[in-house]
Amino acid sequence: MKEKQKYSLFLGCIIPNRYPFIEKATRKVFDKLGIDLMEMDDASCCPAPGVFKGFDIESWLLIGARNLTIAEKNGTDIALMCNGCYGSLYEINHILKTDPEKRAIVNSHLAKIGREFKGTIEVRHIIDILYNDIGVEKIKQRTKYGRKEKLNLNVAVHYGCHLTKPTQNRPWNCNVEEPRFFDELVEATFSNSLDYRDKNMCCGAGGGVRSAFKDVSLDMTKEKLNNMTAAGAEAIITACPFCHLQFDLGQLEINNSSKNINNTKYNIPVIYYTQLLGLALGLTAEEVGLIKSKNLVGVPPFISTEPIIEKIGEVIEG
Repeated sequence: MKEKQKYSLFLGCIIPNRYPFIEKATRKVFDKLGIDLMEMDDASCCPAPGVFKGFDIESWLLIGARNLTIAEKNGTDIALMCNGCYGSLYEINHILKTDPEKRAIVNSHLAKIGREFKGTIEVRHIIDILYNDIGVEKIKQRTKYGRKEKLNLNVAVHYGCHLTKPTQNRPWNCNVEEPRFFDELVEATFSNSLDYRDKNMCCGAGGGVRSAFKDVSLDMTKEKLNNMTAAGAEAIITACPFCHLQFDLGQLEINNSSKNINNTKYNIPVIYYTQLLGLALGLTAEEVGLIKSKNLVGVPPFISTEPIIEKIGEVIEG
């Protein structure tokens, strides 16, 4: 019997603190696809590339290397659900594998806590695993609706910056200025991935912009929302919890902003890819975290996903 694929699941910060249902949906989807996800006990922040790396590269390398040694001890590659975590740990892993001097400095510090970076694992985004290891055709075959009927959702796919860039050593065999791999995964759920203006534009959250320049951040988000709306998007599909937060909470922030002089009310549901894939694989809306108690206020999802659930329900009941 072929041994099941195993990965160490790196949670990062935003998913446990803001969007735990992204973790739940990912675990359930990977279980359905026959992939084991191992715990990374005592893992910390990745650390965030837009903050730590900008102030102290050695500390950034050291904190990241400690996380990598946890997966090395598990004997598995890392699976990540966050573009920022992916960008940070991917680059740290590459630097320490290829720069003996930096690796020696980091290992001199890790030795103080009984650890050593060995460079025995790879860092994988779950989109990379689903696209390059599982494959689009296999996902289509596994979907509940495959080859019979379509979910027929019109969605705006948002790649996010760190998924494709910087381009060095990324696992995408394509033109990253016009990528299609994420669109193909979305279309494997029998949804329609829309083309829209400035599709590869940043959501507005990254690089500390959301924290330091909130107005600028929301201006960028608003431009993307306008372009998605113009294309007829019924939902936004993300692969990063920080981008997810920016579109989900950001819509409320824009709606309530004094700058919203036209009183435009944005109301596009935001769905993480494994939530969408989970629905296509036959999981319920509750199982992938698309439903919350109406009594809960100030917690995500901030934009109601009920229109999407209702539309999918019509397909299921057919």
